[in-house]
Amino acid sequence: MEQLSHKVYDYLVESGLSDEWASYINLAILLVGLLIVLFAIDFVLRKVLIGIFARLSASSKTHFDDLLVKNKAPRNIAHIIPLIILFKAVPIVFRDFPATESFLLKTIEVFGIFLFLWIVKSLLHTIRDFLKTLSNLKDKPIDSYIQVFMIFAWAVGIFFAFSIITGIELWKFLTALGTASAVIILVFRDTILGFVASIQVSINDMVRIGDWITFDKYGADGDVIEINLATVKVQNFDKTITTIPTYALISDSFKNWRGMANSDGRRIKRALIIKQESIRFLTESDIDKLSKITLITDYVQKKDKEIKEYNTKKNIDKSILINGRNLTNIGVFRKYIDTYLNNASGINKDMIIMVRQLEPTSQGLPLEIYAFSADKRWQNYEYIMADIFDHLLAAISFFDLEGFELPNTSDFKNRPNSFEKLV
Repeated sequence: MEQLSHKVYDYLVESGLSDEWASYINLAILLVGLLIVLFAIDFVLRKVLIGIFARLSASSKTHFDDLLVKNKAPRNIAHIIPLIILFKAVPIVFRDFPATESFLLKTIEVFGIFLFLWIVKSLLHTIRDFLKTLSNLKDKPIDSYIQVFMIFAWAVGIFFAFSIITGIELWKFLTALGTASAVIILVFRDTILGFVASIQVSINDMVRIGDWITFDKYGADGDVIEINLATVKVQNFDKTITTIPTYALISDSFKNWRGMANSDGRRIKRALIIKQESIRFLTESDIDKLSKITLITDYVQKKDKEIKEYNTKKNIDKSILINGRNLTNIGVFRKYIDTYLNNASGINKDMIIMVRQLEPTSQGLPLEIYAFSADKRWQNYEYIMADIFDHLLAAISFFDLEGFELPNTSDFKNRPNSFEKLV
């Protein structure tokens, strides 16, 4: 082969051309011929491999081979044989140019390392896409693990490349690199933190793809659409995308709504603020009026009878209303709310239903409704909750209660001032 490569050179020298020019012309002809052969082999191999994978994907039930083609694995693999041929041919083509030969051989070795990394990348991306099609793995942070493998592979590849370029043995190069570990840790700080966070997020099952999370610090309120080594992408309900550092999931506080989504209902927890001066004992006429409200008729009549029997038995002086046991308008209203919730079609009756008083505030007495809607979809949940409070806000006045509201301008306009009172 080496003798054949010098045929043109020998012919040109015999024709009277100088050795230098004969060498350059011989190199050009051999180089052009080599490139044509390499491109032809590469083209044929790519077509053959892609065709083989296409036939396999058509006959197989799995999508793995389709994903290999999608991620260009056959195309990258097809470059291996032309690269080996090029590596073997360079010493023959450049035998008269030893310096160039040495440079090209190192370049080819470095390119071979990167070709290997591209193949690894194609295979890892194929594995990633395939695992995401599996129902039990599609919500896992697979991207993070793939990125860790790729970072490790790229680091090893770069070390080998530097070793080839500089001529330093790999173990000596790594030893020298160890002295710069502090700088490396500083440069790759976010990557290291992201890697640690990805492992903890996965092991502790803190976040999955598809989870609804609320992260006030970053203004995120929506569904997780991607988890990778450095960031978590959240698609907010207004369709904007918020990017959160992966490490923030273990260093800061956020809310994951998965528990609600997996439960049988979505929590309703909201309070009515009642003016305390409107709270009072019920008179006989009040009891007669409230007993006509269908939802609490039985309760009011039964409770009134029970209280009267108790007061009579104890000889309670009822000329003063505070004496003995009494019904209050807020107590009856609280019972009305509880009965109403237990009859509301949008409330899940198998989960807790509670009406409770909270600690009085400067605005009034909070009467909190704690229940769960049967429909967890946001739009329907808001409708169910609004429908309940529409009714309760309108019902307050039937119990001679008042809801708290800060006074507005019209309140002052409709109220005579102190000067007018004096006049």
